[in-house]
Amino acid sequence: MDFSSLLEPALEQAQIGFEEGGVPVGAALFDEKGTLISLGRNRRVQEDDPSIHGETDAFRKAGRQKSYRDKILVTTLAPCWYCSGLIRQFNIGTVVVDESINFAGHLDWLSDAGVKVIELNDPRCVELMARFIELRPDIWNEDVGECRCE
Repeated sequence: MDFSSLLEPALEQAQIGFEEGGVPVGAALFDEKGTLISLGRNRRVQEDDPSIHGETDAFRKAGRQKSYRDKILVTTLAPCWYCSGLIRQFNIGTVVVDESINFAGHLDWLSDAGVKVIELNDPRCVELMARFIELRPDIWNEDVGECRCE
């Protein structure tokens, strides 16, 4: 499968989040054939809810699935501990990370658990997050940027 072809819906969500004044992290959940199941974006600023990260939003909107092992989660930024825990808890089989330069996340921890991790480091995602961090370091540092959970 060409995993880069799954990037666009997540990137569109990230851009919407940026335009809304939120953290530009978008996510999309697909089945094993690449059929879109759900979309999400980080809305913790917009809805004043620290639990609405892009990955969790897409996951919630997907509704109950019989299994997550055959699902593909695409995210525009490497997952934080919170989202990585969700991926491991529900045994999501593949995670496509559109950028891990501005935030490396916990990709080794996911790989060690048997999650297939594909890193794309798409320049559009890298630039969007870098621009956000420059413009809004206060919001970035609220949870992810100053995360001391190594």
